[in-house]
Parts: sequence; structure tokens; C-alpha cells
Amino acid sequence: MALSDAERFPLLNEEGLKMLDRLRGHPCAPRFNHPCGDMLTQAGFEAVHTYETNLADAPRGWAEGSVPPWVSEFVEHCRREVPFYRRHFADSGTDFFRLPCCDRRDLKRKPEAFVTDGSRLDEMIVYWTTGTTGQALDIYSHPIISSMYLAALRHMLGQAGITLDGGAGRVSIANVSDQNTTFTYATIMTYLRQAGHVKVNLNTGDWNRQEDRAAFLDDCDPEIYTGDPIAFAALARLPLRTRPKALVSSAMTLLPAWKNALEERFECPVLDVYSMNESRFIAVASADVKDASTVPVHEIVPHDVFVEIIDAAGDPVPSGARGEIAVTCGRNPYLPLIRYRTGDFASMRFSPVEAEGVASETVQSTGFKTVAVKTKVEIVGLEGRAATLFFATDGRVINSINVTHSLGNFAFAQFALRQTADGSLSFKARGGEYDAEAVRKAILDQFGTSQMLTIGDLTDAETTGGKIISYECEISDRPFQLKL
Repeated sequence: MALSDAERFPLLNEEGLKMLDRLRGHPCAPRFNHPCGDMLTQAGFEAVHTYETNLADAPRGWAEGSVPPWVSEFVEHCRREVPFYRRHFADSGTDFFRLPCCDRRDLKRKPEAFVTDGSRLDEMIVYWTTGTTGQALDIYSHPIISSMYLAALRHMLGQAGITLDGGAGRVSIANVSDQNTTFTYATIMTYLRQAGHVKVNLNTGDWNRQEDRAAFLDDCDPEIYTGDPIAFAALARLPLRTRPKALVSSAMTLLPAWKNALEERFECPVLDVYSMNESRFIAVASADVKDASTVPVHEIVPHDVFVEIIDAAGDPVPSGARGEIAVTCGRNPYLPLIRYRTGDFASMRFSPVEAEGVASETVQSTGFKTVAVKTKVEIVGLEGRAATLFFATDGRVINSINVTHSLGNFAFAQFALRQTADGSLSFKARGGEYDAEAVRKAILDQFGTSQMLTIGDLTDAETTGGKIISYECEISDRPFQLKL
């Protein structure tokens, strides 16, 4: 049975309902296909407000080789109250770094095992996602988690000098996609004071008329747009008259040249966020990255997430060494994460910072305690998914991170590099104009001039729901030399 608006929006007032009706009945609106509400109660509103306060005031960071003080208590809580961890940690000691990791396969196999004992199941929301891999997964979540993301988003924007004001009678956020099919909706964010929020697919098949896309978005005039680089490529082609305060990009690699092109097109900053459906917001990239010569650096922002860089065995690697990102986060009672392998790769660095005026002890919204620290933690050289190894004709091994850096000055919204079993390469891209010969030179500078390489355009048929795996290699062994 479908929920009523009163059930979807417990805090919806008359002004919010007026905005909701306006968006749903807009003459240029797309054909929305999914009803959506924030399910935020008054108790939930207060919990999110506390969380946003802690984002600003609570200490964050940790010293290299240590964990934040709240982590130990959180682990013991999960040992007692979460079925998966009761079983998973049954033979483990108390050393956090010796605890076995978990990954997406565990979530897919039995997601209900991650639900904390005693949780109210009537409050559960289930999200279906393919992530960046095209592998379907159900994410169990609590209604306050989406509003906590809004709080984190507003905090992050505020650090960049950008306000997310919200308020009745305006649309604060437009989330844009450019996919064959996806959920689309109009909703109200009661936490942002009854502001409107739309999620639209820029694929022309979702609209009555092609010109309705720009007309609808201009009339919404959102404070910010959220989306991924390929969606922003489609947005950039629209004849929009309005300008947002910022674009917030996530889910895919944002190349420096494409970031610069978007900032010039929309006359606003573009923030590159590291976020996952499983944990939501984790880190934001430095605004100083302007070209491929600068390795991207993402600063961890939330106070209630712990990030490690680990090797294949699950052991932490030294500062500066590359490995897989693992996340520990207790924000979501339906999906507490401990040493969760993300499939993303990077290194980490620790920098001392001043922490004057920070209380020596603060109770966080998760219920666990932490103490003031003087360390900034940053993720360096983030590479989504596992680093892929390619092979040059002379036998050299080429890491995909080096290919990413070599392509950083090209304004691609999306790209894919494939190496077949015979060693030949195929590169395809879309989303921005580029000089094919310049791209060829950049790739061959990595692989050598004798490498066979074809270059072409990426099509919708080669993506999964608008997503694509950027790097693939069909060579299973490591030959000393490839004969082409």
C-alpha cells in the first residue's frame, strides 16, 4: 500500500505542501516515476540538528596508527548487538587492526544480518543501488541518514564559504542524472526549512519536450546542483539562464580539466566529494587541484567516520603507501560498518593542526565518546575501484592511477580504457571536446609508441545505468613481454 504525503512527510507544513504541489504539477516537469519523502519526525529533526552541531564543534582526526576513542566502544557495541559482527568477530581479539574486514559481498549475501538488534523495522528505508560497479545491492537505512547528509553537505559548503540557506518557497537542491533510466522525483526537505528538492534525469525520454529540461530547471533555480561528471556534461549543454552557488560532484572521477570547464560554464565552484551509499559523505577534495600535475587530496570531514588504508590481507599500510580504503562508521543503525572494504584505492597522510577552543571530551550523535585531537587526515590520490594493472609491449606494468594522472588535463566527463588479451588498447570517452591525437600521445607516453591503441566515442550502450568501469584488462598473468 502506498504511503500518504502525511506519512512520507511527518513535518510537512502548508508552505512545504504548496511547494510540493508546484513541483509535481509544473507544466515543464519531467515524468516523475518515484514518490519520495524524508520520513523525518520531530525526534529525527532534533537528532539531525545535534549531528550538524557536532560537525562544527566535535573534534575529528586521529594520530597515525591509532583509532579515535569512540571506535573501541562502537566495536564492542556491534559485537553484542549486530548479528553479522557477533559471528564475524567470534574468534577475534580486541586489537582493532586484527579484526577481519567485510565488503560488498557480505552486504549482498545477507543485509539483514547488519541490522542492530532491537531496531524498529517499521522505520527502515531500503535503497536499491548499483554503485559504480553495476552490481545491484540493497542498502538498509534510517530516515535521519538522508537528512544527516544534508547537514554534512551544508557544513562542507560552509567551509568553502557557500551557504545552503533552504527555506520555504525555494528549491535548494537539484540532483541531475544522465542515464537510460533512474528514479526521479520531487520532494521536500523539511530539515532545510521546507525547501524543495528535485531529482531529474536529463535523458530526453523522461520529458514531454526537449526544451522542458532547461525551462523546468531555470524555474526551479536551485541553490546547488548535485550529480556526477557525466550528468554535468548533459547539464552544461542546456541553455540555462540561472546560475547555482555550486556544483557538487560525486560517484565518478572528476578530472581537473573537466572541473575547470564546469566552473567556467556555470560560473561557480565545483566541489568533488568522496561519498558512498553505504556510509554517505566521507571527504571533500581540495579546491587547489587545477591540473593533472597535482595529485587530488580529499580531507575527511565528518567526526563519526574512521578511515584506514589496508593491504590485501587487511593490514594497515604505512602513511603514504597506496592500498584499499576501509571505512568504519556507526551512523546508520541498520548498516553499522567496521573495516568495510570500499573497493577504492588511495594513500593517506596526517598533518598536525591547531585545535584551540575544542572541548576535551564531546558526546557525538552516535552515542560514543571522542576526545580532542590535533591531526588532519587526508586521502591522497583517490582512485575509484581497484587499481587496474596494464602491460606495455616491453613488459612494464602500468598502474591505472598513472593513466588517470596522464589524462587529467583533458575535459572528459567519462572515459574507459580497455586492454584485450592480445595486449592492444581501446580508449573511449564522452562529455567534452578533445584532441584525439593529444589523447593518443598522453596514453602512449605511458605505454610506449609501439603500443596498439584505438580511440573512439563512448556510447550509452556501453554503460550500465549510465555508469561504466573506467579500467579493464583481460591479461590475467604478467608476461615479460607482449608480442603485438
